[in-house]
Amino acid sequence: MTTTDQAAASSDGEAREDVRRKLLGAWELVSYTATGADGRVIRPLGAAPYGLIVYTPQGYMSAQLGRGDRAPMGSDRLEDVAAEELAQAAVGYVAYGGLFEVVDPATVEHHVTTSLFPNWIGRSQIRTVSFEGALLKLGIATPVRLWGADRTAELTWCKPA
Repeated sequence: MTTTDQAAASSDGEAREDVRRKLLGAWELVSYTATGADGRVIRPLGAAPYGLIVYTPQGYMSAQLGRGDRAPMGSDRLEDVAAEELAQAAVGYVAYGGLFEVVDPATVEHHVTTSLFPNWIGRSQIRTVSFEGALLKLGIATPVRLWGADRTAELTWCKPA
């Protein structure tokens, strides 16, 4: 490896570590938008979503996102709620967690070990990552099937005050 290659590798490693440090902590969801190939923007979790994503120094992450307009359940006890009611609540909620890895200064990979949607377990969720002032922006850069069409997505987060 040449000196130039070593310097580039060191610089890339420092840039990844800088992104990793910036990710650490808890972030609250500000917005979630998905854009179709036709330019049409939708809000998959409604106009007022809520959520929390946490990145730990030990390399774990956990994300919980929900629609702000989800109806309360018919019972305060989870085991007493009808299956249909639980299914409806799940439609407006996303939850997963696992290890995370900063692949490069613009990409973070979530290695899913637990999820409300079992098909994600054992797979990775790859997100673009950028910071704009106090905001964290995570995205899906390559169009995927989301809510009935091929779309990209962007989730904007902020640190709680």
